Parts: sequence; C-alpha cells; structure tokens
Amino acid sequence: MDTVAVKKEVHEGKYLTFVLGSEEYGIEILRVREIIGLMDITTVPQTPDFMKGVINLRGKVIPVIDLRLKFAMQEEEHTQETCVIVVEVDNTSIGIIVDSVSEVSDISGKEIEDAPSFGEGIDTNFIMGLGKVKEKIVILLDIEAVLSSEDLEIVEQLAKE
Repeated sequence: MDTVAVKKEVHEGKYLTFVLGSEEYGIEILRVREIIGLMDITTVPQTPDFMKGVINLRGKVIPVIDLRLKFAMQEEEHTQETCVIVVEVDNTSIGIIVDSVSEVSDISGKEIEDAPSFGEGIDTNFIMGLGKVKEKIVILLDIEAVLSSEDLEIVEQLAKE
C-alpha cells in the first residue's frame, strides 16, 4: 500500500522574516504577538538545551527557546540585533530567540514552492514551503510543527510555574 504524503496547506500572505545564521526564515504574521529585545531569562533546570528558560513580560511568564539550538545550529554570541519573537501556539505565548528580524514580506501563492524532500530520516515537516522574496529564498516555518507536542508540554508546564 502506498503511503500518501500529506501536502501542507501553504498560505499566501504576510510573513515576518528573520535571520538565523546565513539563512532567512519566515513565520506567518498572524502567529506573531510582538518582537522584543533580549531581556533577563530565568533558566529552568532539567529542560532541553534549546529551552532557555522564562521571561516576565508585563506580569506574564513566557517560556523562551533558542531557535538556533532547536535547529541544531551552533549557539552564537548575542548581538544588538538578537531579539525575541513572541509567537502564539495553541493559545500559549512562546518567545523564540533569533539572530535578527528582517521585515514583513507579502508572499503570494505563486512565489511559494513546496518544501523539498531530502529523503528518509530527514524531517522537514516543520517547513511549510519556500518563499521567493527579492531574489532570496525564505524558508517558511510552520511554527506549530517546529515546537513539537513534547516541547509544548514542557512550555505549558513552565508557563504555569
């Protein structure tokens, strides 16, 4: 019996683009709550490396993850450009640390290609597609898939503490 690949629904629209290393990524603007500068992060013991801890944002505890570490990239020194994008996933606010925020891009359906398949064992489920913006390729992330259900459980526990 053939396995049928489930095609992700790629939405045209506005994406917040940001940089990690030498690559540019985008997340749907509707998922973004705000962009803030780096602030003091309270580390929480016994969480995965990429889970940096929690911040107090106007009285609300927000878990923060380092997207570089989540993507198995090398951790870098934070710069003036480093910031936290607060996103909403399953009614939970989560901060993701990125190298820098670029811009909000309007990406039409014809400028989005399917995520490439790299073969067995390489998970690209978190990639919604590849957007072509001003001669560059932007990797469009499904932020819910980036943060797996186990990650979200950890995050929800952190947010409750």
